[in-house]
Amino acid sequence: MSRTHQPDPELAHRLSRRGMLGVAAGATVAALLGTAAPAQAAGATEAATAGKGKGRPVLPPGRLGIQLYSLRDKVSTLGFAPVFAELEKYGYDEVEFAGYTQGSAGPITLAQLKRLARNHGLTPIGSHVGYYSDDPNAYTFAQNLDKVLDDAQALGLKHIGTASGPFRYGTTVDAMKRAAEEFNTYGAAARARGMKFYQHNHSEEFAFASDKPHVRLYDVLLRETDPGLVYLEMDIFWAYVAQFRFSKRPDGTPAPFEPLDYVLRRPNRYPLFHVKDGESDPSNPFGYRMVDVGDGDIDYQKFISAVTRLKGHRLAHHWQAEHDNPTESFTFARRSSEHLHALREKC
Repeated sequence: MSRTHQPDPELAHRLSRRGMLGVAAGATVAALLGTAAPAQAAGATEAATAGKGKGRPVLPPGRLGIQLYSLRDKVSTLGFAPVFAELEKYGYDEVEFAGYTQGSAGPITLAQLKRLARNHGLTPIGSHVGYYSDDPNAYTFAQNLDKVLDDAQALGLKHIGTASGPFRYGTTVDAMKRAAEEFNTYGAAARARGMKFYQHNHSEEFAFASDKPHVRLYDVLLRETDPGLVYLEMDIFWAYVAQFRFSKRPDGTPAPFEPLDYVLRRPNRYPLFHVKDGESDPSNPFGYRMVDVGDGDIDYQKFISAVTRLKGHRLAHHWQAEHDNPTESFTFARRSSEHLHALREKC
């Protein structure tokens, strides 16, 4: 059933709380793997601001989140409360966890963490947990599935996933099938508790199988996982890095692909996205240098619009801003929100 035509009381409540909150202006900031030129960053801010008021917002209401890994320095030194207060000011609606502890800021219970997020109008939407470990006591899906799901349920998460690659058994086709089988098991356990299990990609998932170099590993993962049990969180930056790295097979024959096409062919499998930007740099082995959202060359207006224009999908996806190593994490969070909220559909 389409969510577009159904009332969403929680969304309405969050938006009403935010009615008087503005989104702060951005500032130039350097980024991972290189520093964005001041003129480029200023131009991105001007372009975003110029789009305000012209056409429908590209970003659906109530669906902007942030992966808290981007703010791990602030969480560990200040704690969740000041971080959530800033995110509320910046206009965020959701948070995706990368751990539930505060480091030096002191202990916090899951009940307190859930309440704190809600008090700042933030919905905990997902979390990244390790896939497996050699330590039998590790906090991973393979070693402690019930504990991982207990905690996710306590936080009221709708999604629980991993950013680990599906390479536990290697990079052959059979190895990918074995990982897919385990993902199906985790997905079934999550579904039994009303959650969706998901896997977050980096670029290596789009490489070719070591035993069958004409077969893309990501295609095996998609084919072998049950679409009703296993979902995907596309990290858009890493998907375009993969396009740069793996558009040719090992023998040099062309194998082009477009990350957006994966989503448009099966949109129900992608409830979550990471919005992470990159400046094109063919001299870089990844093809891009990671920069703040809005400072790079990835066309998020096109990407988000293409997904949300699909019938019944306007509110069916969640968009999480992320930067692996921002120069100043609050600045990154503020500018990302400003840029994404300012994007407008072309008239």
